[in-house]
Amino acid sequence: MSRAFVKEDVNGPPELPDLPLSPHPNYVTPRGLASLQARLRDTQTTLAQLRARTERLDKLPEAAAERDIRYLEARLRSAILVDPARHPGNEVAFGHRVTVADPEGVETTYEITGEDEADASLGRIAPQSPLARALIGAEVGDTVLWRRPTGAVELEILQIEVPHDP
Repeated sequence: MSRAFVKEDVNGPPELPDLPLSPHPNYVTPRGLASLQARLRDTQTTLAQLRARTERLDKLPEAAAERDIRYLEARLRSAILVDPARHPGNEVAFGHRVTVADPEGVETTYEITGEDEADASLGRIAPQSPLARALIGAEVGDTVLWRRPTGAVELEILQIEVPHDP
């Protein structure tokens, strides 16, 4: 019988490629660091539950959890904790909440957070984003130019807050 089409290690977990790591410095807020740590604990718990299954023919969920653990551990190793409360609130900095107004007077609040914490639906943006780069260093009353793919827009800085989230 030819062994050309026989899988050698049927019981071994499949090899999944690692998740890509950002080339940017991994700045995190205290909330972002706590979130990464919680995600790692949750994923480790999930992996332990998967390994405790009596029926373990499908190893893909275990391989995915192991891959996610490697990613989270790498992100935690590279984390650079930045406490926004240590930076004065007179100019926009990492971790600050910024309320801006566009030319039509529409107000929007953004928070500059780490990449793993960024979530557009919550107004959280990564420091490498074009918007965050435009905002960082600005003061209340300043106008900044946000260069977007659909065209540049001027934003007036209305308020800068240092969040006190856990």
